Amino acid sequence: MRMLIRWISPVVALVGLLVVGNAWAGEEKIALDKLPKAVLDAAKAKFPDAELVGGGKEDEDGKVTYEVSLKDKGQKVDVELTADGTILAIEKAIAVKNLPKEVAEALEHKHPKATIKRVEEITKQDKIAAYEVLLVTARKKKIWEVTFDPRGKFVKQEEKKAKEKEEKEEKEDKDEKK
Repeated sequence: MRMLIRWISPVVALVGLLVVGNAWAGEEKIALDKLPKAVLDAAKAKFPDAELVGGGKEDEDGKVTYEVSLKDKGQKVDVELTADGTILAIEKAIAVKNLPKEVAEALEHKHPKATIKRVEEITKQDKIAAYEVLLVTARKKKIWEVTFDPRGKFVKQEEKKAKEKEEKEEKEDKDEKK
């Protein structure tokens, strides 16, 4: 019994940390009908022919934003908005071949032989602000999200966890089958 308690205690502590960690992240999926009306109206106005497929809410440092995921002309698009419907950013999936030459060259220089999993064009205030590339390195099999500005200047890189990768790929697979 004592061995069982010694084993269970760390497991309970770990689960508690994971739950608290997720709460700190402040991200949650929410049904479309639970989004503020202004958020839905703004997303529909920007993409009138798109199919709304999901919603989310994020609370980061007390700042609440909403996300509307949609399919527009066969492309996956995520719109980040404030509660009053102000569009903060639009993330649109694009084909690798549509990356600007400068960005493609910078990516090849930074991560030669990497496998590109996803490319997103980030728009802010109706201007392309950045490109995010999700990739797997050739040797180490690490998963990175690498960001470049529109001229190919490296902005940042962050390692993605395997669970995040699996969740994103599952969601993308479901979206593609629709």
